[in-house]
Amino acid sequence: MKKAIIIGATSGIGMGLARMLAANSYKVGITGRRQNLLLNLKNENPDQFIVKAFDVSDTLNVTKNLDSLTVEMGGLDLLIISSGYGDINADLDFRIEKQTIDVNVSGFTAVADWAFNYFALQKHGHLVAITSIAGLRGFRDAPAYSATKSYQIKYLEGLRQKACKHKYHIDVTDIRPGFVNTAMAKSDFMFWVAPVEEAVCQIFKAIKHKKTVAYITRRWTVIALLYKLIPRQLYQYA
Repeated sequence: MKKAIIIGATSGIGMGLARMLAANSYKVGITGRRQNLLLNLKNENPDQFIVKAFDVSDTLNVTKNLDSLTVEMGGLDLLIISSGYGDINADLDFRIEKQTIDVNVSGFTAVADWAFNYFALQKHGHLVAITSIAGLRGFRDAPAYSATKSYQIKYLEGLRQKACKHKYHIDVTDIRPGFVNTAMAKSDFMFWVAPVEEAVCQIFKAIKHKKTVAYITRRWTVIALLYKLIPRQLYQYA
């Protein structure tokens, strides 16, 4: 039986992926801050889920928590980072920016480093992270969110390059959603909003095929191309 850990399985995409993996015969370690929600999920399929409640922004304890969970699971093949934070912050409230950085940069990095080192030691593994199409350009009403997602995209690229250089059999998959019907979708201008179930199905396919980058849903590939082509001089007035 394959074994996976999902960082951030209490809601949205993370919870949907936990259910999808369990339905496909994975043993799944589910993590998040809200233990009650993790326990509710475990009750749906007690034999497939193992619960470990912790906050990724508590970076001093990430290694201890993941070590413990992996031992309890008896190994690890796949780790998915689905935890994230972001909010509309037009007034640049630093408390919001700091929380975004604590989760999306510090917590993300602590988990990604742990996973990469674990997979390097065992000679194989698959690291997946849910980033965002927002990481392609800066956004005036959520600058920390777009900046932290850009950080994640570049960090994953660096880990992928590192795996290739050292000939580690580590796959690194960058999942870049557009708008998905979750609590994270907070823009005043939303279109092509995908149901969680549709997004999860496409993400699971990307994981199975060990894609390097996948836009969710696939039509967001077009928007990604447009974002990249808009000149800076024009984009700054958008």
